[in-house]
Amino acid sequence: MQRKALLSVSDKTGIVELAEGLIDNGFEIISSGGTASVIRENGLEVTEVSDVTGFPEILDGRVKTLHPKIHGGLLFQLNKHQEDIEEYALPKIDLLAVNLYPFEETTAENHDLEDAVENIDIGGVALLRAGAKNHERVTVVCDPDKYDRVLNELNEDDEIGERTKKELAVEAFSHTANYDTAIYNYFQKEYKDEKLPEKYFVSGKKIKELRYGENPNQDAAFYRTENTKESSVLKAEKLHGKALSYNNIRDLEASLDIVKEFEEPAVTAIKHSNPTGVATKENIAEAYQKAYECDPKSIYGSIVAANRPITKEMAEKMDEIFVEASIAPGYEEGAVDVLKNSKNIRIMELPDWHPEREGLAYTKVSEGLLVQDRNKYRVERRDMEVKSEREPTEEELDAMEFAWKVIKHVKSNAIIFTKKDHTVGIGAGQMSRVDAVKIAKMKAKLETEGATMASDAFFPFRDGIDEAAEAGIESVVQPGGSIRDDEVIEAVNEHDMSMVFTGQRVFKH
Repeated sequence: MQRKALLSVSDKTGIVELAEGLIDNGFEIISSGGTASVIRENGLEVTEVSDVTGFPEILDGRVKTLHPKIHGGLLFQLNKHQEDIEEYALPKIDLLAVNLYPFEETTAENHDLEDAVENIDIGGVALLRAGAKNHERVTVVCDPDKYDRVLNELNEDDEIGERTKKELAVEAFSHTANYDTAIYNYFQKEYKDEKLPEKYFVSGKKIKELRYGENPNQDAAFYRTENTKESSVLKAEKLHGKALSYNNIRDLEASLDIVKEFEEPAVTAIKHSNPTGVATKENIAEAYQKAYECDPKSIYGSIVAANRPITKEMAEKMDEIFVEASIAPGYEEGAVDVLKNSKNIRIMELPDWHPEREGLAYTKVSEGLLVQDRNKYRVERRDMEVKSEREPTEEELDAMEFAWKVIKHVKSNAIIFTKKDHTVGIGAGQMSRVDAVKIAKMKAKLETEGATMASDAFFPFRDGIDEAAEAGIESVVQPGGSIRDDEVIEAVNEHDMSMVFTGQRVFKH
C-alpha cells in the first residue's frame, strides 16, 4: 500500500519543498484548495481531497476534509480496523501536515467580527487532533520549521522514528490548545466582556529560554501570553549587551510601570523590583540626576527607565556608575555609544511607546492562579480628604500627587519621602510600618526637611508619624482606615503637619 501524506496548510512556507521531499520518498500527496494549487503550480503531482472522498468542496471551502474517508484514513489502527479499512476503502494516511487559519494575527489587527469568524479553522483542528491521537502510526506536523526534521529522518531511515512522532503529536495538541484559548478569550471579551469569567485560560508561546531563574538552581523561560498595544518588555529591542536574565525582565517591567505613571519626563531606577529613586523634571538628564541622588549607593547595578528618549547628557551621567540595563522610547544621537562604555549593560529600546498599562496581573500559587486588575488607581486632589488641622499647601499637594503615583510600585509595607517631583527616601518591604519609616529616614540622602511622606496603607499607631517628624516631614498622604486614626491625627496636629486620606490602600506584595 503506497504511503500517503495529506497536506493542508494556511501558512505555505516550505510546503513545496516538503511535498517534493515526500514524493522522492515514495509518498502520494493528497491536498485541497490553495495548498493543492501551490503544489501543482510547482510541477508536482497532487491528488485532490475530493478525488479521495468522492465529494466536492462545499460552502465556499468551509467543508473540505470533514469526511469519513479522510478521518478514517487518519484514525484507523491496522491491528483493529482491518474490516473497516477494506469495506470502506480507507486510504492509509501516514503523514499529516496542517497549520491553521491565522485567527490570532487577524484579531490582533484592524478587523471586523466577520473576519474573526471566517478565520476560525474547523477542518484543520479536527485533522490535527485525529492525526495526533493516532500518533503511533501517523506523523503529524504543524510547524514548518519541523519539515526538515521529518524529511531528514525519511531520507536516512525511510521512516519517522517513534520519538519524533510523539514529540510532533505534543506540538499538535499544543497548537490546537493555544488556538482554542485565543478564540475563547476573543469571544468571551466580544460577547460577554467579563473581566473575571467563570473559566479563565492562559496560554503562552516561549520567546526564549533564560540562563536561569531568580537563582542559578532554578530553570526559567520567557513566554508571551497575550498581545496588546502596551509597550512591554516583550516588544523592546536590544540594541546592545548580553541576553536579559529573569531578574532583568522583572525589573524592566517594574521600571516601565513607574515611568508610565507620568506625562512629564520621568526617570526611575529599580533594584529587586523596588525603586531606588524616582523623579520628574523638564529635562530628562535632570530627572535622572534627582533619581540617582535619592540613593546613590543602591542605584549601582540597577535598571534605569525613562519615558523620554535618553539624551547623551543623561547617558554620560549614567556612565559614571554600573547600570545593569536601560529602557526608554529611544536614544538621542551619541547616547548609545556612551552607554556602550559599560560592556555589561543591556540597552533596550521601545520606539512604539504607549503609556497605557493594559491587561491583568497573575500570580501562580500551588494548584491555582490568582488573577487581578493591574493597579491603575490614582488619587485626584478632589478625592483627598484633609484630616489635619492645617490645610496642605499647594506644594504639599503637588508632592502628595507625585508620591501617590510612586508608592503603589513599592513593596509593602511601603513608606516614601518625596518632594513635589522626586523621591528623597524609600522604605520598602517591611513587616512593620514604623520600621519602613525608619528605613526611609536611614536611606534618605537628600534633604528631608519639609518633605511629604506617603504610606501604602494606614498607620496602625502614631509611632510612624513621630518618627517622620524627627526627619522633618511636614505632610502625609495615606489611605486611613485604622481603628487608631484619631491617635494618628492627633500626632499629626501635635507636629503641625498636614495630612490627607485617600480612602484606598495600594499594597504591592
